[in-house]
Amino acid sequence: MLKAIIVDDEKISREILNDYLNKYCTDVSVLALAESAAQGIEFIKKYKPDVVFLDVEMPKGNGFDLLEQLDEINFETVFVTAFDNYAIQALNYSAAYYILKPVSIDELIAAVEKIKTQRQKNLPALQTRILLENIHASGAQQQKIVLPLQDGFEVVSIADIVHCEAHDNFTDFYFVSKQKMMICRTLKFYEELLKDSGFLRVHKSHLVNLNHVVKYTRGKGGQLTMSNNAVIDVSPNKKDDLMEKFERGK
Repeated sequence: MLKAIIVDDEKISREILNDYLNKYCTDVSVLALAESAAQGIEFIKKYKPDVVFLDVEMPKGNGFDLLEQLDEINFETVFVTAFDNYAIQALNYSAAYYILKPVSIDELIAAVEKIKTQRQKNLPALQTRILLENIHASGAQQQKIVLPLQDGFEVVSIADIVHCEAHDNFTDFYFVSKQKMMICRTLKFYEELLKDSGFLRVHKSHLVNLNHVVKYTRGKGGQLTMSNNAVIDVSPNKKDDLMEKFERGK
């Protein structure tokens, strides 16, 4: 049984989520409902939950502020947000669990199942720590990303990713260390996730970190030589996007 706390400043949101958990996630026991970040901290210290369902936007301190005030985070966090905004990218970088309002029962059940699996495998709850580190990072390339693996996940620095290559429904990541890692997500997913972090999809099969481009060779579309000596084709329809990025200083 997972011990849970709900933190949300909206009474109706707290009650709906509590009702859904009671009805559809019978292995979750909700111990308390907090109406503010301050009360959430109080309940977390008192009940020591396994999981906290945390509203991102609250008038007196958002969910991230709450987490930063805790000395230790020994629980999983499911973020609940009404807005598909800047916070979503941060949550996706850290592979944090989140649900958009209005809460989907299917998404709620899926989040609880993932947390149960995580705890059964005794995997460390690193996502929240990585999330907080990323929020305070000085730039996108200084942030970290959590890459899901079959037996867990790996945390890597975005600056260490040289390029990514599509491999059916998987994506091959290539790093400055010469390491290669196959991740069970599509290249399209990482194109969307990393587009504001200095990455550009230059070919249907290739996503590159523009900070690792060392040479461009002219041609119909041209070719890029990367810092790991990989040579990557540029699609003709992506050439203008690439030139524009470099003209603007990436």
